[in-house]
Amino acid sequence: MSVTRAQLTDADWEFIAPFLPIGEFGPYPENLRAQFEGVVWKFRSGAQWREMPGRFGPWQTVYDRFRYWRKAGVFTTLLEGVIAEAARQGKTDLSLVSVDSTTARAHHDAAGLPVDAEVLEALEKAAAEKGPTQRIRPTNRPGGRRTPAVKAPPQGSPGRR
Repeated sequence: MSVTRAQLTDADWEFIAPFLPIGEFGPYPENLRAQFEGVVWKFRSGAQWREMPGRFGPWQTVYDRFRYWRKAGVFTTLLEGVIAEAARQGKTDLSLVSVDSTTARAHHDAAGLPVDAEVLEALEKAAAEKGPTQRIRPTNRPGGRRTPAVKAPPQGSPGRR
């Protein structure tokens, strides 16, 4: 069976399925995988929910399931699980992490994200194995700030008197 971009492999689904909550009422949804793949399709394609192909089920059902998962924190937990698994397998490269705080500002409510002890341990272990990766760049000002290179206007130009 060929797998399209919108479909998950069986190995991917085995990893993801335990993160999805099963409702307290009613039977186990038989098409849970198709609904999850519908959410993946929606965000990969950038299309509207109403444009969703029928193979994922009714668009309103997939949308409702997405809203429930989002509210329950499924995607955050899934991301933490993926990071922890990658760290366990030695596939994390923390040297690629780069944040420029002048352009990526978080809301004040974003501070203090609770992280699972297992995820934190896996990340700390991966960071310890990689060792220090930060380069120290030469600076010419106190406090480590660089002096911008600004040229003075040439003599006799209107900007200089």
